[in-house]
Formats: sequence, structure tokens, C-alpha cells
Amino acid sequence: MTAPAAEAIGSILEGDGEPDEILRAVVAALVDHGGCAWAGIAFVEGDELVLGPRAGAERAGRRRRVPVVYRGGRVAELVADGCPDPALLEHVAPAIAAHCLVGWDTGGVPWDAVS
Repeated sequence: MTAPAAEAIGSILEGDGEPDEILRAVVAALVDHGGCAWAGIAFVEGDELVLGPRAGAERAGRRRRVPVVYRGGRVAELVADGCPDPALLEHVAPAIAAHCLVGWDTGGVPWDAVS
């Protein structure tokens, strides 16, 4: 795993920012420190994935997709183009899961009870 990227992302996740700020910073760190050409997060909304924060320049080729799972359910996908270190994406996906609950349906349960 790319140490500078893991350190940068760890620092971001330890901060007190809003979830959208944190996720924007994470995808930027994947590009700036992780060597990815492009990175983004697509949120699960119903039966679709909707692209949210992204950084870098998309490029043709193989796009890596890593599910972001929260309490057993897929809430998003971490996607990247040209990322040389797949282990980095596998490490980041679970670390951002709680920040990806933007459109998560609590099923009527008060938010404080599920977070």
C-alpha cells in the first residue's frame, strides 16, 4: 500500500470535517498521493449508483471498483482510473463507509440509534 496516501487519508479521516468535505479530500488524496489518475465515489440511490465527489482526470482503460459496505449493505462504490495500488483502494473503502451514508435510508429508525 502507498504509505504517503495511507497517511494522508488517515489524517483526513481523523479530522472533524463534514462527510462531504472528508470524501472530497479522500478522492483528492488518492490522486495527489496515491498515484490514481482519477478517483470518485458513487453513492447507492435506490437501484442506481450516482457519482458524487471526484478528483483528477478520467482516462480510458480499466476502472477499478471497490464496494463500500456499511453494516452489511453496500452504500457506495469507490472507483478509480489508473490506480497503481489496488490494496490502497481496498483499505480506503471500509474506512470511508460511515461517511457515505448521504442518502442512506434508516427505515424509520432515528439516526442517533443507527450511527
